[in-house]
Amino acid sequence: VSEKGIYSDIVFSPGLQVKVTGGHQDKTLTCSTTCTLTDNPTYIWYKNGHKVKEDTSSLYSDSFSDADRYSCAVEGHEDLHSAEETLTVTYGPKNTSVSVSPSGEIVEGSSVNLTCSSDANPPVDKYTWYKITYKNMSMRHSGQRYTIHNISSEDREGYYCEALNIIGRETIPVHINVISVFPWVPVVGVGAVLTAGALLLTIYCTLKRSVFHFHILY
Repeated sequence: VSEKGIYSDIVFSPGLQVKVTGGHQDKTLTCSTTCTLTDNPTYIWYKNGHKVKEDTSSLYSDSFSDADRYSCAVEGHEDLHSAEETLTVTYGPKNTSVSVSPSGEIVEGSSVNLTCSSDANPPVDKYTWYKITYKNMSMRHSGQRYTIHNISSEDREGYYCEALNIIGRETIPVHINVISVFPWVPVVGVGAVLTAGALLLTIYCTLKRSVFHFHILY
């Protein structure tokens, strides 16, 4: 770096620049300079103000995150950085999940609220809900939240949420436990007790409700 470059700007060098090339996530940073350097200079990289790497290569690749700031300097002139370059890292939906309310077991005939969430940059443009019935997928709703009214055991075929942005999409299954409650049915019982040499029979009748569990796991 020239003496003029060092003393004219002790924070940012007009002769150093971080250039960004690559796609949405696979990016490469280059420490570019218009200064006259010695043979095989060592480049120093800074991430969000902290030194992260020293290398004789002017190229730098890493697992970049959105809004991280990078600058570079040349060894021997560490007080002279390039201007910081703020990265924009875009990616399709990931870590998509669905919350079910109420949670736990759902009684047949009830209403169920489903909420789909996903991490994406840019943010998700559209959430779409699908249902699979006999291997056929049909769209049921568009929007982040979906309410299933009067849920039944037939819903065991399953629901899916799809998150979509301009980069890509991700589709995940929904997991719901459905309890099918049948009407009250009579249950007859017989009791026998031997008292004073006599056999006493007791016949009783009660009502019992049958419960059947459907586990909808896709």
